[in-house]
Amino acid sequence: MHHMNKTKENARSGAWLTSDLTNKAGEEFLRCRPGLQRKTSWRFTPLASWVAACVLLFSPSLPVHGGWLKPDVDFSNYDVPLYDQIVNRIKAKVSARLGMGENKKDRYFIIPFAYQDSRLSPKISHSFITVIRVFADDKQPLLTPGFKHGKYKSWNFEAFNISWMPHDFDTNPDLCVFDGFGSRIIPSLNQCPIVSGRNFTLAETLKLGARFKNAVGMWGPYEIQKVAFDLGVKRKLLLDGGTIRYRADDRLDRKDRVAINCFHAMAGLEELYPNGGFLGTGFRMWGINGTARVLIEYSKAVRDRGMILEPVDIKKDLYGFVYAPDRNSRGLYNPFRNASAYRW
Repeated sequence: MHHMNKTKENARSGAWLTSDLTNKAGEEFLRCRPGLQRKTSWRFTPLASWVAACVLLFSPSLPVHGGWLKPDVDFSNYDVPLYDQIVNRIKAKVSARLGMGENKKDRYFIIPFAYQDSRLSPKISHSFITVIRVFADDKQPLLTPGFKHGKYKSWNFEAFNISWMPHDFDTNPDLCVFDGFGSRIIPSLNQCPIVSGRNFTLAETLKLGARFKNAVGMWGPYEIQKVAFDLGVKRKLLLDGGTIRYRADDRLDRKDRVAINCFHAMAGLEELYPNGGFLGTGFRMWGINGTARVLIEYSKAVRDRGMILEPVDIKKDLYGFVYAPDRNSRGLYNPFRNASAYRW
């Protein structure tokens, strides 16, 4: 759509800004405009060059390279709603982990998600996560109030979502991210208000992603230890408790436990308010970039404690769902290596 004239090489590299950028956000910030640095270094002081780069890099007009319609976009489930496509994929992958034998103990899984548009607009980009418990076959499940409960094949399960947004985002999706000159660099200049937050369900969150016609990505499911599941429950209860509010730019608010954004709501489950990349809140740390950064944290800091029970490959594990207005659509925004098409 927005990137019909981009080359295939740019398309392939587009979303894989993700891993390189999130692994070394500060370093990437300084080197991602080398041409600019070469042209300006003889005219400006290093500080002025840094400020100039900052202005350009934080400009809302800078797009993430979109994708051409890749050969591996799957249209076989095109008429299946986005939510059902994703739930079916989760069920299939969790079933494969559980196998055909008796499930003698509770098993736990996480599924990280992200959605974004072709311009990586922070207003309609989002990071969120689903957490699942599959109960042992011979166990009478003690269901947790407020969770989604169900049965698939012979397994009873419960699930919850961490998807932190303004409480009325489903009816008023005009999100204030940066307001005021210089607010992208200096958080005290940001005039966006702190608002009440709400933890949205997976169905509600995906409905919003489809309304924006966004590209939706998911990783996993990854099997985790019970201690990781318990940390997720603790974070959900904190968010649902009403003491924490929402602000997209939370650089001045999260340390005092006043307000956080979607990125920090799901990041660092063992630490309430971790920093996340450049400038604390993260350099363009939203959408796919944001969730990838969280997953790096999970797979390193958390995995060192044995909480994630299987290897994580941030690039290869990402699967996408891309909006297509019809079956013959061309030039779709597709930042994924592998993806399925959806229309609603």
